[in-house]
Formats: sequence, structure tokens, C-alpha cells
Amino acid sequence: MLNSKSKIILKDSPYIKRQDISSFKLQSDDERPLRFLDIELTERCNNNCVHCSINLPEDDAHVKAREMSTGEIKRILSDAARLGCMLVRFTGGEPLLREDFSELYLFTRRLGIRVIIFTNATLITPGLADLLERVPPLQRIEVSLYGIKPQTYEAVTRKTGSCQAAMAGIKLLHEKGIRFILKWVCLPQNKEDDDAVDGFVSSINGTDKRVSRNAVFDLRCRRGDDQGKNRLIKSLRWQPEEVMRFQYHQDRGETDAQLIDFCRKFTGVRGDRLFSCEAGVTGGCMDAYGSFQPCLPLRHPECLYDLQHGSFEEALNDFFPQLRLKRATNPEFLKRCAKCFLRGLCDQCPAKSWMEHGTLDTPVDYLCEIAHALAERIGLINSGEKGWNVSDWRERLERGKCESEKEIH
Repeated sequence: MLNSKSKIILKDSPYIKRQDISSFKLQSDDERPLRFLDIELTERCNNNCVHCSINLPEDDAHVKAREMSTGEIKRILSDAARLGCMLVRFTGGEPLLREDFSELYLFTRRLGIRVIIFTNATLITPGLADLLERVPPLQRIEVSLYGIKPQTYEAVTRKTGSCQAAMAGIKLLHEKGIRFILKWVCLPQNKEDDDAVDGFVSSINGTDKRVSRNAVFDLRCRRGDDQGKNRLIKSLRWQPEEVMRFQYHQDRGETDAQLIDFCRKFTGVRGDRLFSCEAGVTGGCMDAYGSFQPCLPLRHPECLYDLQHGSFEEALNDFFPQLRLKRATNPEFLKRCAKCFLRGLCDQCPAKSWMEHGTLDTPVDYLCEIAHALAERIGLINSGEKGWNVSDWRERLERGKCESEKEIH
């Protein structure tokens, strides 16, 4: 046995590799083909939010009967762990509606997987809070927040008592010291509460003090399931200038120079590529019925892989790579999106096209307008210019970089 004064001297050897402990990993990223997995446990929700792109009634027996069973989800979780998955996000609908949620949560944590729970917090009970305290998820819980006062909150959720239930759930997380982040949804119904959100968050110990804000609303993920709801969502959309106010507010720590620096890194002409993100590369999303897809909103039939009759390996090694090779053919996409240098500012992607138009490559005008409004605000384009007609965009980005460095330093 070595005493406290003993030293081990490692001589140079072909069998010894020196490595800084801070950079050491038990498993390299290359050895983990599936690094993360989103699981939509149900599309049902106990709220009926005016803007929601996915929710179905909580008591829909037909939908509930179609959902994956506890055993099926456990099998998929075990397969994910075998492939090195270290992070699972349970989402919905409202994931806590599942009667087996606690069982699935414990099963996942016992596999050594960290868990994110994306919830409206209305169904967090003392028992569940005790469980989360005893077996921490190791990731912040994500809580949607729709208002500070009952009248504003419930104008969004259209559910009496939902504000009280949500605040009770948030209080339980706070009391148990469970880390969470509040995700504020900016809507006409709760506009009067927006300025009070930061103060509300700061008053709650245990929260991440940053407030995630969303002011851009997608249409329904499942095309054609509710055209009346799509019309409602369109009526709620802010004008691009209002999106600037809510989502890119300087008083909340987002300077124009920082935006330019961020956008410079992710801006450039994309060509006819449909997928410019990392969707489906090292992870993906599983819906409530066993379909695996690159990202949760992308429900186009060509993008769904049936996990109940296949495997993660086949999806990640064959199906998704072939899907990502798809090229745009829509003339408007090729005229505009393929040549526009504002890619880093624009949310245009196959999932957005699917929700808006039912295709993979139709430009979403609303997103285009927001991107141009932001680009004009931070000085990358002039009024009336279109990103696809700008020929000196590299020089403009370089000027933006220089300006951002001056402001930061």
C-alpha cells in the first residue's frame, strides 16, 4: 500500500497516454451515436392554450389508446441507453398526464440518463416533488409560464384554476430546491404582464434567473387536424417589430453587437439544402405513437421512422442520413432562401414549412419578415433590401464583426 509520501512515476511508454483530467471522457462522442432523445409522452394536455401547436383534449380516449405503452417506452429507453444516450427530455402535450410518469422517470434515471421535464407545472403534486428531490433529474425542469395573474394566465390556457395550479406547482419546486427555468410565452392575452416577468422570476429562489421568451408561434404540427385553431394562431402573431420588442430586448441583456456576432457565425448562403441544422445527426424525437423523427414538429410522412418495427441504429445510420440529402425544388425557395445570406437570423426549415404549408421547402413569409426586420435593426441590410439580392454580404458581416468587437471591448 502506498503511504502519503509515496509517488508514482509514469515513464514514457507506448502503453501510456497522458491526458488532462478536465478533458477526460468515459466515452467519446464518436462512440455515442445517440446523444439525446426527446420523447413526447402524450399529445393530450389539461390546458387548452390558444397558441398551442400540438395539444389534444386530456380526456380523448381514442388518442390515449394509441399512445405507446409503459413497456414499449421502457424498451426504447433501454435501447437508447445502450447506444450511449445521456439525456432524455419528456414532453407533450403535458407529460405529467401519463399515469405511469413517475415509473418512467425512475426507470430512466436508473439507466443513468439525465432527464429534462417540459411541463406546465399544474400537475406537480407533493408526491412528485418529493420524488424529484430524492432522485434529482440532473437537468433544469422547463416550466411554461402564461401569465402572472389569473385573468391573464387563464386567458391563454382557457382553463379555470390553471393559474393557481401552476403557481402551486412552481412553489413546490421552489420549496424542494429543485432547479427549473421559466419559459415565458408572449401573447396579446398576457401582454400587460410581460414587464413584470423578470421581477417575478427574480423573486423565486431555485429558478434559472434567465427567462426564455417566445413570441413566434407555429401552426399545428399535425396538418389538417384543426384549421380553426390555425386561423386563431395566425391572428395571435405579433408583427415583426413587436417580435423585436419581446424577443430581442436590449434591456434584457441582448445588445445589437452581440446579435451581430452571433449571427455572423451562423449566416451565409445555404444553396438548395433543406437541412442546415443538426436535426437527426446525433439524436432525434419520438412522438407519442412510436414514430422517430429528426425534430418534434417535423411530422411530414417522409420524415417519420417507425421505432416499434425498427431500431435507432437503422434510423440514425441509414434513414436520417438519406433524409438529410433531400434538396429543395420549390421555385420560391430556390429564388429566395437558397440565395439569402440571412440564414442565421431566420427560422426557416423543413419543420416550419411543414407546419405552415404541408411541404418541406415552401418559404414561410412570416419568418422571412422577422429575419429581415432583425437584420435591418442590426444594420446588415437597408430598408427595402432583400437578403437574397445582397451581393456584398461578406463585407457587411465583416463590418458587423468589427463593430461588435468594438462594443464588447
